[in-house]
Amino acid sequence: MNKLRHASLAGAAITVMMLTAACGGGEKAAEDDYGKAPAGSSSKIGDGYTSGSGGYGSGGASGSAAADKNAPAKQLAVREAPGIGPVVADGKGLTLYRFDKDTAKPPASRCDGDCAKAWPPVPADDASATAGLDAELGEVKRADGTMQLTLAGWPVYRYAKDAAPGDTKGQGVGGTWSAFAPDGKKAGAAGGDEGQDGKDGKDGKDGKGGQKEEEQEGGKEKQPEEEKPAADGVLVKDNPTLGKILVDGQGRTLYRFNKDSAWPMKFACNDACLDTWKPAKPVEKSAVRGVPEKLITTVTRPDGTKQLAVDCWPVYWFTGDKKAGDITGQGKQGLWFAVDDQGKKVTTPAS
Repeated sequence: MNKLRHASLAGAAITVMMLTAACGGGEKAAEDDYGKAPAGSSSKIGDGYTSGSGGYGSGGASGSAAADKNAPAKQLAVREAPGIGPVVADGKGLTLYRFDKDTAKPPASRCDGDCAKAWPPVPADDASATAGLDAELGEVKRADGTMQLTLAGWPVYRYAKDAAPGDTKGQGVGGTWSAFAPDGKKAGAAGGDEGQDGKDGKDGKDGKGGQKEEEQEGGKEKQPEEEKPAADGVLVKDNPTLGKILVDGQGRTLYRFNKDSAWPMKFACNDACLDTWKPAKPVEKSAVRGVPEKLITTVTRPDGTKQLAVDCWPVYWFTGDKKAGDITGQGKQGLWFAVDDQGKKVTTPAS
């Protein structure tokens, strides 16, 4: 029985390795991009992407700006961020962030190596609270032995691409990074949405063994769009204009980006681009309908999150599509295209 189990595990590992290799998993560019912090500024729905300095993943902080990213926080402040609400900033006005893959109870940081280059940990020393900050300050020991500041138990970071006080370019990156709200929760999260898998430092409780306030009141805690669980499944939709195209389980059209690359693997939609084009989350092969299973794979983005890929191309859904069946993202900037049932991009105009 043990031999059979070991053989099954080995077979599964080989399958994963084959899928990764087939989608350019050996290309180092994606890994290197992790530490470069995607470029760009805020974009509005319909912009598709911003050109920034000529491409996502290039550039970074330098000189005194880079030094500021590793400096103590000094006195924390609460300020209003347009489109987000109250956020916590350090003494120089740089926005402070939390990571869904970390935990608050117990405090633990899971952002090291290249991740820590893009998201510099804030040192624990020389930090103090200010009026309006409701979360408790603390510290956690990192893997390298240094002490990192925590807020409500969550490790605190800055974002390398926030170049000036007030920047919030890290908000929502990869669907796993959020600015801190004054209570230590995610800024801009409806209903006080908390960390991934419910790891909010309270384990779904109110800290006293009871349910969280939203549940006690009988309300259902809402989540921002980028934090919602993945819509299960990939289906084929017969669109009257584009023909047979792929949609997710909610009927949202799936798109690919011409600036991405399947081989070698490259992700060109980052940072502000992700405000408008949301990476589709992986699905179980059993939930794929009408598409050859071999076309459906999972790829790893520069920030470590997983994304659905079709024929090795990362796919996204468009925030400008307001209802199932919309194809308003088709042909945006001549770079974004729906995908057909054979994994190829559809170049037919939307109108």
